[in-house]
Parts: sequence; structure tokens; C-alpha cells
Amino acid sequence: MTRAAARRAGQEPKEPAELAVLRGWLRGRKSAAVAMASAEGRRATYPYLAERASAAGTRYVVSACTLRQALDGRLPTLRTTVAFARATGGDEATARRLWAAADRAVHPPRARPAPYVPGRFTTRAGLARAMNRVRDTAPDTTLRAIARLAGPGLCASALSRLLAGKQFPTAVQLTAFAAACQAGDEATAALLAGHRHILNGPPPPPSYPCGVVELAEERRQRDEAARPWLAAEPEPDWYDQQRRDEEEAAFQHRARDAEALLDELDDTGQHTGPGPAAADSHSGLEGLLSGRFRAAPGP
Repeated sequence: MTRAAARRAGQEPKEPAELAVLRGWLRGRKSAAVAMASAEGRRATYPYLAERASAAGTRYVVSACTLRQALDGRLPTLRTTVAFARATGGDEATARRLWAAADRAVHPPRARPAPYVPGRFTTRAGLARAMNRVRDTAPDTTLRAIARLAGPGLCASALSRLLAGKQFPTAVQLTAFAAACQAGDEATAALLAGHRHILNGPPPPPSYPCGVVELAEERRQRDEAARPWLAAEPEPDWYDQQRRDEEEAAFQHRARDAEALLDELDDTGQHTGPGPAAADSHSGLEGLLSGRFRAAPGP
């Protein structure tokens, strides 16, 4: 629904009294400009007022359309209000005061959230995220307002690059940014601590012996905590232990028999010498050896 339709239907929201006072003052100044225009033999039209405002300097240059829109019910800009006062011979201080009151009524200050205190961060991206969170809790979150409060060392364009993570701030810029956002001492200290950590990097490992022992002990504790399923091998019960002892005794018995047969084989080879007889004796001993092993009891 348009403004005119809302006015006809009686649904137009009530405007603030401060805005009505400002518009009434502007209309009164336009009426006062009629006498000035008559003295010059002209009519007090909007082009005439725009010409008078532009003659006062470049900071007052406005168009006739802009001056006309200053009386249409919306809040004009401060520059238009001051130019209107200048063109009609009004007091500029009064124009600024009335406009400030109307601006506070039309744009009431937002409820500021609780100040944000950054946690621990170790990267440049983390610093940019922390700065954006701090900015969200500032009284005025616009880049222009923060840059104006931060001072000449931090312009709006530089602030935009810092918040986007495209530029790394200096400690002075970071301090000015926190002050402009009214972040508080705790948030400022957290930002600067993270800034120093990023610049200096992680601390070097300790080189003294006690430090090495402490690191080894910490690693051992971490390994034990991460692998609780590792445990010592359980001791065998009585039956398993007896069975192992029997297997070990049988193995030792077979080993002694094998050594005795090998000694007997060597002695027989030395007595018979090379030839068919020795080969027959060797074959017989091998058969005996294999037979004994087959006859040996198993475990």
C-alpha cells in the first residue's frame, strides 16, 4: 500500500513529533524566503532556493528537486537541511539541532548486545572471525562509523579488508578497532593475545632434559588413555601350564634321540669308509632314525 493510499484509508503510521517540528520549521523558512525573493524581483521557487544554496559554496550545492522532497514528510539528510536553511537565511545551528532530534526519533538506537570476548584463535582467519563478532556488538556497526571513531590510522576501506581477512592488522590498528567498537579491556586483551600468537608462531619444544621427560610421560598417558583395550597377557591356568610342560619334555626327548642317532651315524661312517657298505649302513640308520621319530609319542 502506498503512502497516499494509507493516508486515505487512515492506516498511515503516526510520525514522530520531532519530525513534524523539523518539517514545520523548514516550511516557515520557505515562507520567509518569499520576502527575500520579492526584494530581488523574483519568486521564491525551489530553483531559486537551490541557486541561493549553491552560491553559498560547494558544500551547499543541492537541486531544486532535493529541496522539494525535504518537505514531503520523510526525514531529509542533514546536508539538505543545512542547505535549505542557508538558502532561506535561517540559522544553521537550529537546523542541525532540529534534524538531530528528528533523526533520533526516526532511527532510535538499537539495543546493544552484550560485548563479545573472543576465545582462543591461532590463525588469521580466526582473527578475522573474532573481529567480525566484536563488530556485531558495537554501538554502530557501520564501517564508516567505526573508521571515524578509530582515527586516521584505520579508514573504512582498510577496515573492510581486515574484516574480510584480506589484510593482516597491526597491533595499533587492532587496538584502535577494539576501542572504536567499545569492546572493553578483556576483549581487547584477547584480540592482542591471539595477534601475538599468530605473529610469533607456536612455542618451540623444550630442550632441557626434564622437559623431554615430561613430554614423553604426557605422550605415554595419552596413548594409555586412547587405547584402553591394551592389557597384559593373562597367565595360563594349571591345565595349560601342565600341557606346555609335557610338550616341552617330549620335544627335549626327541632332540636327545636325534643327537644320539647322528653321533652313531658319524661313527659308523668312519668305521666302514666310503663304498656300498657305508651307503647301506647310512640308509639303515636313516630308516632307524625315521622309525624312532615315528614311534616317539606326540604331545
